[in-house]
Amino acid sequence: MTIALADLRLDPPVFLAPLAGITDLPFRRVVAGFGAGLVVSEMIASQEVVQGRPLARAKAELGFGEAATSVQLAGRDPWWLAEAARWCEGQGARIIDINMGCPAKKVTSSSGNGACGSALMREPDLALRLIEAVTGAVSVPVTLKMRLGWDDDSHNAPEIAARAEAAGVRMVVIHGRTRCQFYKGQANWAAIRPVVQAVSIPVIANGDIVDAASARAALAQSGAAGVMVGRGAQGRPWALAEIAADLVAAPAPQVPKGAALADLVEGHYQAMLGFYGADLGLRVARKHLGWYLDEAGADPAARARILTLTDPAAVIAALRPALGDAPGPSDERRAA
Repeated sequence: MTIALADLRLDPPVFLAPLAGITDLPFRRVVAGFGAGLVVSEMIASQEVVQGRPLARAKAELGFGEAATSVQLAGRDPWWLAEAARWCEGQGARIIDINMGCPAKKVTSSSGNGACGSALMREPDLALRLIEAVTGAVSVPVTLKMRLGWDDDSHNAPEIAARAEAAGVRMVVIHGRTRCQFYKGQANWAAIRPVVQAVSIPVIANGDIVDAASARAALAQSGAAGVMVGRGAQGRPWALAEIAADLVAAPAPQVPKGAALADLVEGHYQAMLGFYGADLGLRVARKHLGWYLDEAGADPAARARILTLTDPAAVIAALRPALGDAPGPSDERRAA
């Protein structure tokens, strides 16, 4: 089930989805450490990359020189997207992904960042111009992530995927919901199958894939070549490796518990502090710490205290007893 993109081999075909504010450098490294065929950066505004805004470039950092990392770009202006793609390739990015799937109002609204993300599925001709601009600007593989369509009356992902393939896109990821569904209801994996039938390039299924059972169901219903896991990896960076162990007989990960989990979380926390600086890192890390503590079944009072501490040293001191005494990862699963 290896997926080949030019000279790159994405193995196993279990990928980490781009999640704004979550799949930053520290988290991608933790997930990659357990094993993933591909990890994708947070969505990055193409104009901000070209203009050299530090945070936008920091979001793409791990994409430089890493074979199993993709840098995701967003925008609705062909020139800015092409220039951003050129810059990322020049820095060593091995794969460029185009975002046409983000459903957030601030991204899709014309009063926000300019009707980007999944709003582009309502403008397939503009979407094609954007794709052509990027594929024409770089020599590395270009991929595309989108949804089934804008709403239930416009499932146009097969049409856009076919045009994208003709324009040089090498792989397509489909989240099995429309934009208007946001993350409500259940992902429709069967609705991804028409996209698979419309193209000859690999199609990856995304949405509500949280474990081996849901991954197998998604593959069976969609006919996709692989799966992409998003929110199911929150607090469970080993989730992708567990899925891969079931799908392709990859080595099963050693799921950390107790003191081992405390070691992992402390290392991740320190990496976030180093990446963002102590003040911002303290705030950004809280959501990750909350997910880890929830997954481990930590004492609710200890969890509440840790997430309100304002001194990183105090957070670290409180984490170890909270996680070291916890029973270990729970069986609860989140939607992807």
